[in-house]
Amino acid sequence: MKTTKIFCAFFSALWLAGCELLPEQTHARPEEAAEALECHATVPTFDEEVCLLPDWIAFGLASQRGDSTWRNAKLETLEARLAGREIELSLARAVALAWGSERQWSQAADLYRDNLHEAPAKLQPLLRYWLNELEGRRSMSGQLARARGDVAAMKQENEQLAEKLEALTAIEQNINLRQQSP
Repeated sequence: MKTTKIFCAFFSALWLAGCELLPEQTHARPEEAAEALECHATVPTFDEEVCLLPDWIAFGLASQRGDSTWRNAKLETLEARLAGREIELSLARAVALAWGSERQWSQAADLYRDNLHEAPAKLQPLLRYWLNELEGRRSMSGQLARARGDVAAMKQENEQLAEKLEALTAIEQNINLRQQSP
């Protein structure tokens, strides 16, 4: 009986609250839905203000997931579709190259630096973030290379010290043998 009263009280409170407790739903106009569907172009441009960030973010994520075959094909596509649009081409190339080999990282960083200020203001923070992230990876790669060099040098030094220790041990044993023989 007590459970039934609690149950009835809960539903009557829900009924009195009405739609206030339901999540708000947005009703998109058909033209807004059409614009949303046109975003995520295969080659990002500066043309559509509405799709500027979604297109460039989608392209950046595709570049991150893509392999060298994807990257080479995309670079050819960029050249063909963005002919005459040097800033867009350079920045799109930078995004594609940023996830390639370490040699390509350097090219990407240069392209970002040279063209970042020409991008639309709405896109500049994203491009600056990607440049900073790329520079961070380049820095860590340099630190890793230096650390590997240090390890190799230490291994070589360790081997040299081991050889010297063996030579000193042999000398000590020879001296001990001489002292034991009258």
